[in-house]
Amino acid sequence: MAHEIQLHEAQTIILRQLLFSPAASYTELQNQTGLASDHVSFHIRRLTELGLVEKLQRGNYKLTTKGKEYANRLDTDNNTVERQPKTAVIFALKRTVGSRVEYLFQERRKNPYFGFWGLPSGKIRWGETIAQAAQREAQEETGLTATFTVTNTYHEHVKHAQTGEIIEDKIFFIAVSDEPSGTLIEDFEGGHNEWLTLEAVLQKPKKYATLESEVAALEPKTVWLTEQEITYTDEEF
Repeated sequence: MAHEIQLHEAQTIILRQLLFSPAASYTELQNQTGLASDHVSFHIRRLTELGLVEKLQRGNYKLTTKGKEYANRLDTDNNTVERQPKTAVIFALKRTVGSRVEYLFQERRKNPYFGFWGLPSGKIRWGETIAQAAQREAQEETGLTATFTVTNTYHEHVKHAQTGEIIEDKIFFIAVSDEPSGTLIEDFEGGHNEWLTLEAVLQKPKKYATLESEVAALEPKTVWLTEQEITYTDEEF
């Protein structure tokens, strides 16, 4: 589902009941919600319109395929949809100029992290492979065409410096390509691209705290997962 569905508490209760049974009758669903019949009918109809529930013969109901996938994300202890980490790809475009190795670094020009330098990244869309996501994002944000190899996985918790609250939970797959082709788009809505050495980008006044770790993860290693906890202030985030 491209956008998160907002459900009423009663609708979540109905999904939970159907999660633990192949099918359930109208009466069983009503008993779980404790609502009057006209209210239950409204919520069942809404779930049907959303494609999460379908009606069977004799007044029974069951989850659709879409409904099973959605209901499986429920926290069944408190009837809420679980928050899950964001999944994205960090894509590194690499080239050699004489004896100098350069990467395509990106200055982020949107919030959060406005003005920070780092390797470009993008969300993985439903149904994409990691390499396909990297190829699409590279084309969209840099104009370059490349074939990517997935080298590592990186899990990051971002905490608020003042409160200690986790404000981001992100899983990145890291993909690398040597010698991409095409004409570079230097500026686009949301960012600026520039070929730089690692030494040069580390001199930038604003850069991601994880930058060196991400570059180190570009080379395939026997350790396939790196995890870090990072803290940012309000001003930085």
